[in-house]
Amino acid sequence: MSYHGKKPFTKEELRKYNGRNGAAYIAFESRVYDVSVSFHWKKGIHQVTHRAGCDLTEALKRAPHGPDMLNRFPLVGELVKSRQTDYDEVR
Repeated sequence: MSYHGKKPFTKEELRKYNGRNGAAYIAFESRVYDVSVSFHWKKGIHQVTHRAGCDLTEALKRAPHGPDMLNRFPLVGELVKSRQTDYDEVR
């Protein structure tokens, strides 16, 4: 699955967006969302147990809300297993 025009993130790259220094990104089913503006993600922590900069696919399956709430946030990228060299060449 590819999200045209969206940045690919490896898990290592996603960890940099943990909310401690501003941007808070989370991943769900290979999509990366920017949750920085949400007060629920203040300082990169949600409900004491969830951390920004992580793939929360499994955690969201157990959440009291559905994943459709992620539609409120900008989709900024795609979680990939390894860096795609052809993306860097296009930029």
